[in-house]
Amino acid sequence: MENRTHEYEYGGLCMNGFAMIFFTFILIPALIITILSLWAESAPVPSIIASAVLFLIFILGCVGYFVQEPNEARVMIFFGKYAGTCRKVGYFWVNPFLSRRKLSLRIRNMDIEPIKVNDKIGNPVLIGMVLVWKIKDTYKVVFDLDSKSLGATGGINQGALEKFVRIQSDAALREVTGHFAYDQTDASDPDEITLRDGGTTINELLERKINERLAMAGLEVIEARLNYLAYAPEIAAVMLRRQQASAIITAREKIVEGAVSMVEMALDRIEKKDIVKLDNEKKAAMVSNLLVVLCTDEPVTPTLNTASGQS
Repeated sequence: MENRTHEYEYGGLCMNGFAMIFFTFILIPALIITILSLWAESAPVPSIIASAVLFLIFILGCVGYFVQEPNEARVMIFFGKYAGTCRKVGYFWVNPFLSRRKLSLRIRNMDIEPIKVNDKIGNPVLIGMVLVWKIKDTYKVVFDLDSKSLGATGGINQGALEKFVRIQSDAALREVTGHFAYDQTDASDPDEITLRDGGTTINELLERKINERLAMAGLEVIEARLNYLAYAPEIAAVMLRRQQASAIITAREKIVEGAVSMVEMALDRIEKKDIVKLDNEKKAAMVSNLLVVLCTDEPVTPTLNTASGQS
């Protein structure tokens, strides 16, 4: 028979639990009482043997019950052999010799604390993310993870499972961060994606990388997104000054561009309306004065020339 290494539906005996309650707790005890009362005097040995067999069946019948809620699963194991996964919802009775390991298929959140990572150009940054994940393949979760992940009751140790997800997510986050710069630099391509403005592209790549790592354990990431991004403390002050300088330069460029446009407009109107005749020397002085007035950060005090121009 082919050795299956993936999840498949349990196809063995799985009876309605309420029907089995009648059989286990009503029919069998009634048979035991009847046998002991009718045949004890005439055939004590056969009646005792029959009663013992029925009592053993009663004990075994009490073991096979379980209740399963929505988004839960039971991994069935028959003396060490995988027998399938039961995803049915309700109250059931199965072979009492089956081991049943309970798994929750519900969606879970995980907040990955910020870790220090070097970006593409070597700057240390603090980056954190939020994961939304769930169990996808119950076979791999039970049989491919370390046996220490199994709890004492046969279920999965949730702490060990979350530790595996956290370690693999940290590794994927470090890998993705190393492919992008934190922010645009003077030498970078203007169209290059960065951690700061990558948004959906970064999240999709991160989700794909984490899924590649978690697939080996039967886990699936539904969503992965960055929720914290900052420079590491040792360079945060320097990078803040750099950003401030860049903002000041950009603002100055806008101011100068607007001032030049206004000076040009003023000279054109003076010439068109023939307000005053200006030679090149006076135009240069006027341009200089207007640029000082328009580009300075401090209020300018006007000065009136009262000289008559006569000796």
